[in-house]
Amino acid sequence: MNGPVPSAPPTDRILAGVALMVGFCVTAPLLDVVAKLASGTVPVGQITAARFAVQCALMAPALWLMGLPVRVPRALWLALLARAALLLGSTFCFIAAIRVMPLADALAIVFVAPFIVLLVGKFYLSEDVGPRRVAAAMVGFVGVLFVIQPSFAAFGAVALFPLGTAVGFAFYILVTRGLSRRVHPVALQFHTGLAASLMCLPVLLAAEGTGSALLDPVRPEGVAWLWLLGVGFFATLSHMMMTYALSLAPSATLAPLQYLELPVATLLGFLVFGDFPNALSLTGIAIIIGAGLYMIHRERVTARQLVSDRPAPPV
Repeated sequence: MNGPVPSAPPTDRILAGVALMVGFCVTAPLLDVVAKLASGTVPVGQITAARFAVQCALMAPALWLMGLPVRVPRALWLALLARAALLLGSTFCFIAAIRVMPLADALAIVFVAPFIVLLVGKFYLSEDVGPRRVAAAMVGFVGVLFVIQPSFAAFGAVALFPLGTAVGFAFYILVTRGLSRRVHPVALQFHTGLAASLMCLPVLLAAEGTGSALLDPVRPEGVAWLWLLGVGFFATLSHMMMTYALSLAPSATLAPLQYLELPVATLLGFLVFGDFPNALSLTGIAIIIGAGLYMIHRERVTARQLVSDRPAPPV
């Protein structure tokens, strides 16, 4: 008689999580590339709407095949709408930025989001955050200034759009923390896509015929349809990779890998658009990465101290 099949060792799960996070770091910049390509002929608002409409369409059959409930408790509606609105706003700001800015510059500014989450946690949610992590966050903001300064001189106020993305995404992360424990990831993606699509529709209808370069919708032609589908496809794929990566491996293991997204975006920006950050921007990017990695290191040290200080259970 055969014995029970042993479960996969934890190491295998961690390696799978690492592989998925690396996949996220490769596919997320592809989303940025196709969004930038689409922005040459399609308004930012329409690209943003396509991103969520395609996500909703891709998640609907997955929801059905997995037998997940479509309805969510009414108590969660407000949080779901807030999550969709925050992601919608941050996506719009980022696409508006990369329409004219190099991918690496815009993305580097967005990486200030973890610093915002940390500071909000300390000063608003009263979380226990040490002075070293606060100092690392402040150094990260200095790095952002290094990136914004040349971009502001070259592109004007549009260089501030990635800051809007960072703020929106930081609060999106905080809202998602609570929802992720109560809603399945696939259902969460579906409802976010549906809610954001419905929010986009009246705005685009109201902007029709206004001539707004950001909002007035157009009929896409030729390859523009492929770019719009690609925005939604890569957004859905990358977010699902990250979600499942976090379910397989500890966030402390995966967090440093997120910074692989920056060199991938830099390489793709150079290969596709011929963009490359200048010396000041590269300095700022290095400061942001260094501050972020140090902050992650301090979080690990703090976590180990909490475990070691925990009293042993009674025998």
